[in-house]
Amino acid sequence: MGLLPSDREDPMNSSSEEPPLSFGERSLDETPANGASSNIEIAAAMPVASTNAPSAGPQWTFLTNHGHVLVLLSRNQSLVLREVASQVGITERAVQRIIAELEASGFIEREKIGRQNRYRIRADRPLRHPVESHRSIGDLLSLFTSVEE
Repeated sequence: MGLLPSDREDPMNSSSEEPPLSFGERSLDETPANGASSNIEIAAAMPVASTNAPSAGPQWTFLTNHGHVLVLLSRNQSLVLREVASQVGITERAVQRIIAELEASGFIEREKIGRQNRYRIRADRPLRHPVESHRSIGDLLSLFTSVEE
């Protein structure tokens, strides 16, 4: 037999007591004696996200941002930094820093053509880490070049 609307328990008007709060916890409607609120108090009352929930996107990738920038520049040597930043998912300033580091390390050369830069990748340069130093930048970039390109 179904319950009548008056027989159902209303969670908002329930007379059951809530369990006591743990040490350091506060309910959201409590405020400190000085009247100020803080993010810590709110965070303590917020539910913790489950670690089993699916992630919104990749948490890590096999390539660093330096590798992503090199791959994009190998596909288009005249790509503007704003577009590189957009495709990698970092700021334009971060791309400028990466380009400067790659240039200072001798992995790319910058040529100014009018108001635009053109980047030449030094494909013969060995990779930096001892584990892969027997391979070149060109070897790495060849993994990302398809036959159709």
